[in-house]
Amino acid sequence: MCGLWLVVGVVGAWGGQGGDLAERLLPLVEAHRGDVAVVVKHLETGEAWSYRGDEPMATASLIKLPVMVEVYRQAEAGQLDLNQRLTLREEDKVPGAGVLTYHFSPGATFALRDAVRLMIAFSDNTATNLVLDEIGIGATAATMEAMGLPNTKLHSKVYRRETSVFPERSARYGLGSTTAAEMVTLLERLHRRELVSRGASEAMLEHLTMCDDKDKFPRFLPPGTRVAFKTGSVEDARTAAGIIETPAGPVAVCVLTWHNEDRRWVADNAGDRLCAEVARAVYEYFGVAAEDRPESGPDSGR
Repeated sequence: MCGLWLVVGVVGAWGGQGGDLAERLLPLVEAHRGDVAVVVKHLETGEAWSYRGDEPMATASLIKLPVMVEVYRQAEAGQLDLNQRLTLREEDKVPGAGVLTYHFSPGATFALRDAVRLMIAFSDNTATNLVLDEIGIGATAATMEAMGLPNTKLHSKVYRRETSVFPERSARYGLGSTTAAEMVTLLERLHRRELVSRGASEAMLEHLTMCDDKDKFPRFLPPGTRVAFKTGSVEDARTAAGIIETPAGPVAVCVLTWHNEDRRWVADNAGDRLCAEVARAVYEYFGVAAEDRPESGPDSGR
């Protein structure tokens, strides 16, 4: 288990907390046809639940969240300027998610900060590669390693496998890899305004509230629920991680699905739906006043 978890009051290997939460989440997880990892942590009380939380899995575009962290780290260190202008070239365009490839002409210019916004809000693949040109492909993994998150790695540019700095991991995981526990650690530090600086943390949280994926976390939540999150989708993996504001306070949630049987590109894809069902179960659980919840029992996760 990542050492950072040992100082936040979690009992043992995630034991001793979240009994009723486990009863809500475990049936959802076990019904999914594919590999699943889930970690949930209330960011004020420390109540937590984990299922395969330390198992490295594919991220798809979820890895763009750590990329954003690296951008702001370098900006804080004076290595780059968030206002510096980037110029889109035809050869920069790659397929998949986003707006630059399909709606912008070569020669268009915009600030690095705006490329980061596109990368997070629309998961723009072309914007991501432009960002990586500025920060370096290996920088994100190096910073995550220094933060005690050794499994959280971006491997290459998007749709540019030949640029991989971790060829073996690229072959196994695709664009990026992480664990659910490491993603929740990252979110916890973000919530505490400890990622890079307070100002940078607030800017990154604001970017995450703009994520336009409606099929995962927000899908079954009450309208207006604040969710700061990032997602990822490829054929065999659907992922989401973020902070959900519940009536009882902020809760960090990460859901990773991989090797999924359902690979359809439809709103009711099983991986997308699992992310949404977990978010709803978490919201409903923490929507009950603490004094009305059952006594927490042993953690059923593994």
